Amino acid sequence: MGDMTNSDFYSKNQRNESSHGGEFGCTMEEFRSLMELRGTEAVVKIKETYGDTEAICRRLKTSPVEGLPGTAPDLEKRKQIFGQNFIPPKKPKTFLQLVWEALQDVTLIILEIAAIISLGLSFYHPPGESNEGCATAQGGAEDEGEAEAGWIEGAAILLSVICVVLVTAFNDWSKEKQFRGLQSRIEQEQKFTVVRAGQVVQIPVAEIVVGDIAQIKYGDLLPADGLFIQGNDLKIDESSLTGESDQVRKSVDKDPMLLSGTHVMEGSGRMVVTAVGVNSQTGIIFTLLGAGGEEEEKKDKKGKMQDGNVDSSQSKAKQQDGAAAMEMQPLKSAEGGDADDKKKANMHKKEKSVLQGKLTKLAVQIGKAGLVMSAITVIILVLYFTVDTFVVNKKPWLPECTPVYVQYFVKFFIIGVTVLVVAVPEGLPLAVTISLAYSVKKMMKDNNLVRHLDACETMGNATAICSDKTGTLTTNRMTVVQAYVGDVHYKEIPDPSSINAKTMELLVNAIAINSAYTTKILPPEKEGALPRQVGNKTECGLLGFVLDLKQDYEPVRSQMPEEKLYKVYTFNSVRKSMSTVIKMPDESFRMYSKGASEIVLKKCCKILSGAGEPRVFRPRDRDEMVKKVIEPMACDGLRTICVAYRDFPSSPEPDWDNENDILNDLTCICVVGIEDPVRPEVPEAIRKCQRAGITVRMVTGDNINTARAIAIKCGIIHPGEDFLCLEGKEFNRRIRNEKGEIEQERIDKIWPKLRVLARSSPTDKHTLVKGIIDSTHTEQRQVVAVTGDGTNDGPALKKADVGFAMGIAGTDVAKEASDIILTDDNFSSIVKAVMWGRNVYDSISKFLQFQLTVNVVAVIVAFTGACITQDSPLKAVQMLWVNLIMDTFASLALATEPPTETLLLRKPYGRNKPLISRTMMKNILGHAVYQLTLIFTLLFVGEKMFQIDSGRNAPLHSPPSEHYTIIFNTFVMMQLFNEINARKIHGERNVFDGIFRNPIFCTIVLGTFAIQIVIVQFGGKPFSCSPLQLDQWMWCIFIGLGELVWGQVIATIPTSRLKFLKEAGRLTQKEEIPEEELNEDVEEIDHAERELRRGQILWFRGLNRIQTQIEVVNTFKSGASFQGALRRQSSVTSQSQDVANLSSPSRVSLSNALSSPTSLPPAAAGHPRREGVP
Repeated sequence: MGDMTNSDFYSKNQRNESSHGGEFGCTMEEFRSLMELRGTEAVVKIKETYGDTEAICRRLKTSPVEGLPGTAPDLEKRKQIFGQNFIPPKKPKTFLQLVWEALQDVTLIILEIAAIISLGLSFYHPPGESNEGCATAQGGAEDEGEAEAGWIEGAAILLSVICVVLVTAFNDWSKEKQFRGLQSRIEQEQKFTVVRAGQVVQIPVAEIVVGDIAQIKYGDLLPADGLFIQGNDLKIDESSLTGESDQVRKSVDKDPMLLSGTHVMEGSGRMVVTAVGVNSQTGIIFTLLGAGGEEEEKKDKKGKMQDGNVDSSQSKAKQQDGAAAMEMQPLKSAEGGDADDKKKANMHKKEKSVLQGKLTKLAVQIGKAGLVMSAITVIILVLYFTVDTFVVNKKPWLPECTPVYVQYFVKFFIIGVTVLVVAVPEGLPLAVTISLAYSVKKMMKDNNLVRHLDACETMGNATAICSDKTGTLTTNRMTVVQAYVGDVHYKEIPDPSSINAKTMELLVNAIAINSAYTTKILPPEKEGALPRQVGNKTECGLLGFVLDLKQDYEPVRSQMPEEKLYKVYTFNSVRKSMSTVIKMPDESFRMYSKGASEIVLKKCCKILSGAGEPRVFRPRDRDEMVKKVIEPMACDGLRTICVAYRDFPSSPEPDWDNENDILNDLTCICVVGIEDPVRPEVPEAIRKCQRAGITVRMVTGDNINTARAIAIKCGIIHPGEDFLCLEGKEFNRRIRNEKGEIEQERIDKIWPKLRVLARSSPTDKHTLVKGIIDSTHTEQRQVVAVTGDGTNDGPALKKADVGFAMGIAGTDVAKEASDIILTDDNFSSIVKAVMWGRNVYDSISKFLQFQLTVNVVAVIVAFTGACITQDSPLKAVQMLWVNLIMDTFASLALATEPPTETLLLRKPYGRNKPLISRTMMKNILGHAVYQLTLIFTLLFVGEKMFQIDSGRNAPLHSPPSEHYTIIFNTFVMMQLFNEINARKIHGERNVFDGIFRNPIFCTIVLGTFAIQIVIVQFGGKPFSCSPLQLDQWMWCIFIGLGELVWGQVIATIPTSRLKFLKEAGRLTQKEEIPEEELNEDVEEIDHAERELRRGQILWFRGLNRIQTQIEVVNTFKSGASFQGALRRQSSVTSQSQDVANLSSPSRVSLSNALSSPTSLPPAAAGHPRREGVP
């Protein structure tokens, strides 16, 4: 490659410009079709077409060792011909599409229709208009222009609808934009290692071009398709593309195909990149999805394959405030058609997040109430009007009066709709979105990169954190501080002269060769800083030990380059050791091995003595060594690593695949103790967690003594407490029954006291997390957060409610499975996440407390006003303004309260705590009483107090009255001051506490006030306002200020006295079935039951239900087993949910027993649960 200078490379290019790909001896299409082959087919095809992989490298003008020259023109050329490594994201929704979506809101549609009818009627002047006999109320106020002004109300309603729609659309748009920004940040941070011009460099994934030589290692997510050139023991998890869960072993002669989006599970190696971006296997699937996916306008959360979203297991469609951000399942959804898709997506669905479950429930409850109220309002108004006009005044219905009457009915309908609009808190989804988006943005500053919005809020409810030790609790900067070499235990780094020369040579070779060559120690960046450790930290510690012994590992490595290594057994979680075989000059073989000391020492039968000669190492010597050397090291919190070697004859060549025989009969060179100091800020962070009611558990692969020592340093365990520290083996023994199956009851005996799980495998971690989540041992379901960095932590991260991956040390696989990425790998960032999560929950509660007060008052005022005076004191447009300011602005103001440390002083809320607590209910009702009293006083005696005309019983189209303007203004003033009260939800007295820390809040309150002045003084007819004098304004503000005083009065009343207050928005069971699925499941029952007539079915169900309930009650009384209650389950389908409502301590276990797969068809979901009826 070097012999072709750049100039003739270019002249050659000019000639070949006509035939693309001619410059490189192969085209993009050839590679595309080549990469679709697997295994032997591929090998045969490569042999026939190209010869071998070396030949392909030559055709691509790249060198397997040196890589590409990396000159800009060359890279550009490759990008032009073979494409860029970038999959264009799906186009974001345009603003207009978002507007159209916002218009789909039912209440808005009703309002639009009402407004259009109202507009149409106001322009229609029938001949009988002047007819006096049409309607009683038609009298006096028909001033000159008044009749013509009838269109204003309709237009104003339309205008406010447009406002609401624009605000909603703008919010969605900015949220989308933020999310894309976040995505692109994640992508820019993703780098990959390639060789260019002989240098190993890390470049952003998007910069990779065809012909690059990429270095791949354990834990990588492959960024492009390629062919395997050289490496050892490479195993790939291709499940994301093929759905096969088995790991595929790659080798140059059997299966060299490496595909983008697959995960490296073991080993390392090099590949030449053959297809990137849209031409890679993943890209092809994406383009298919993009073409077929237009119907699925589900915000496809990741448009880029670098995020590895091809990971089909990732298809737990996390509900993202309604817009189900479905991560697509590549191959399956391409064939499966729509119905299947839905089911598949739901299979992995995590339960709804706590907040979402509670909000959905609350919204449904409020919506029902609002509908009923608005229907009653309309009916009463219509009845009153007809009775009054046609019965009391005995008017005939004249045909020419029809339009006039219709206009009245439209006015009543509009009032009814307004009641509904005010009753439904449209601001809720908005508040949730704003609060989450705001938190996510701020959490970036606290080193939390949130990948799934709802993870942020779930974190506030976390009750347990299972943390890794290395790198999270500790600094992940390994240094060897003790060593046992040549029969001597050195408590600090030994003097090089005291170690035998033979031993020293073996030691340096064993460490230098038997470690990843990508691991190095580089000189510090700044003067006086510590040397930089690159690569695997444990290996860095060992290389550091070599340097401390005044030796150098570089010459050893250059003498034995990576290509010459004969065989490598890479480290994995099963072996817990790494071994490398090299060929000696005399053709014999030598294997160097290193790993956890208790594992490697078991395989040693010799040990190097002080003279550097091997001597016999018997089991009893080993036990003594464990007692005298390894345990003391471990008790100092050191990790112990044993380095050993073994020689093999040249013939017969050993069977390298028989690992058990190979990794045996070793000779121990030395045992070192590696220290990984605890991060200084961790003990304080853990103390905060414990104070906040969160249990921290440590799950680590280290041995139990090291783990316990570190746990004590961190404050996870305190000497003298009652806690458990277990090893993986012992843990498994305790949780499995005789048949070796895991039993939940056994886990329940262990986990509450378990604090440290040492020598644990990834499956142990997953088992523990699953066991804690599924446990019914406590009355609240545990919400578990897990931290992980390795590929093997993937399952546990996915299973957890919130998975934290390490941004620095984490592998791509771990990041992919996680919900939040800790950009600084630091445990104390998790505490920040808890704080933000709790803050989100509190913000929503604050907003609800405020919003529901507005709703209760407005609905009652509109309702009673309409019933008594035939006209709501608050007009439709005014209601919409109230709704707009109260919803949109208040959600902005209250949802952006910054968190405080006090949030960490309380216990987590848990799933069963209602969204609206008793205290909040007391505040809502208390303030509602104050507001209603004043508004009704103003409504009925206001004209006397202010000496103005009464606004009651005004005819259609009459001009706005001062009287009603004062009522509207007072109402808004009271809301403004109540917004300040709403800042506290736990009954605190000082509502102004920290108000200036939130500039958004102050701006919004002042801004709303300013707009209100404009509306009242200059709003005129459209807002049904007439300008007020200064003294009237003063009174309005004074009444508003009364809210603050009244708030103090309410705070004085002890909540415990008010037993009658109901809470709302409580989750009674795991709400796993969103409403959409209920409908799907209904059909499943009906096939079986359609033969029975409907009436019969209901009758049987009723009977069954009563019988079961009686049995359930009896079971509870007698405390007997549930068998009786379960016996007839086969015939019963719908109790599972009802039973779950019996609030008794054993409720949970019973509902679980009832919904166990054996006893119950999924059809049970077909009955949405009756509210509150057990």
